[in-house]
Amino acid sequence: MKRQLILENGTFFIGEAFGSTEKMVGEVVFNTGMTGYQEILSDPSYCGQIVTMTYPLIGNYGINRDDFESIEPYIHGLVVKEVCKVPSNWRSEMTLEEYLKAKNIPGLAGIDTRKLTKIIRQHGTLKGAICDLDVNVHEVVEWLRSTNLPNDQVKRVSTKRAYPSPGRGHRVVLIDFGMKHGILRELNKRKCDVIVLPYNATAEEVLRLKPDGIMLSNGPGNPKDVPEAIEMIQGVLGKVPLFGICLGHQLFALACGADTEKMKFGHRGSNHPVKHLATGKVAITSQNHGYTVNEQSLKQTRLEVTHVALNDGTVEGLRHLDYPAFTVQYHPEASPGPEDANHLFDEFISMIEQFKKEGEVVYA
Repeated sequence: MKRQLILENGTFFIGEAFGSTEKMVGEVVFNTGMTGYQEILSDPSYCGQIVTMTYPLIGNYGINRDDFESIEPYIHGLVVKEVCKVPSNWRSEMTLEEYLKAKNIPGLAGIDTRKLTKIIRQHGTLKGAICDLDVNVHEVVEWLRSTNLPNDQVKRVSTKRAYPSPGRGHRVVLIDFGMKHGILRELNKRKCDVIVLPYNATAEEVLRLKPDGIMLSNGPGNPKDVPEAIEMIQGVLGKVPLFGICLGHQLFALACGADTEKMKFGHRGSNHPVKHLATGKVAITSQNHGYTVNEQSLKQTRLEVTHVALNDGTVEGLRHLDYPAFTVQYHPEASPGPEDANHLFDEFISMIEQFKKEGEVVYA
């Protein structure tokens, strides 16, 4: 069955349908990872997006029970050059197509993904629609151009109520803006007593739980669409050690008086080099973001840049000069990708222990 991907700039691609036959609209982006499609499909940060995989063969190791980053996916479509229908891996329990059908996600295969990626790199991320061949392309293009995509992604993907992930170690309140399970796994490995809260939790609700540390998770969309979180961060900053990842990093910057801006086509993949300015060491990181912290805006804050992206020089890490708080734009939990930056979770635990040792824990 043939279907098509129509972009708001008028370009369209006709390919082979797989997965769901649902019509879907979303922001079309590309991911440069050679593996990790299962984690990408289940990463809440892709909420509302149609993801193009630049690696040509996708689905060759199937879908397994262990590599999900959320229970339900929020992605709006998957575009590939070639989809493997007969996977080969000892952990495989279903094919990629079976999973997409079960979760009502449309797929499109057999198109020139290299051409599509070059269009996105040239024009920036574009709105697009996966639909049948019988639609009027011109009408779809006009509709895409005149329509604003929803900006409530964080509300859609965040937990609706608090829940615990018990441990015997330090108590960490994890704010769920679209949390990947990999973050929770890393905290659990370190025996943390984790309490997960919704995105709109207030500073009072967070501090009432007597946390030893606060973690701000990754998530989708524009950080300026989550003003509740900015206010919460301002209310806890300096009272409890804080560690932010991806969207959490951007929200932290906004809370401290910096600014964020939309990138042309973002960073999405598991092969992005990041330099630690203090040591000069380079880590290969997993990334998934379409916004970045404006470096010039940091001059009016008490924030210091700790990491930069080697590909384009954008800000990849921050620390507060007065309070125990640091954040990174990339994903130290990987899933998928290299684990070069996994040590940041240990640094967070060390920061908590040092803060406790100095007797500076303040809950109100």
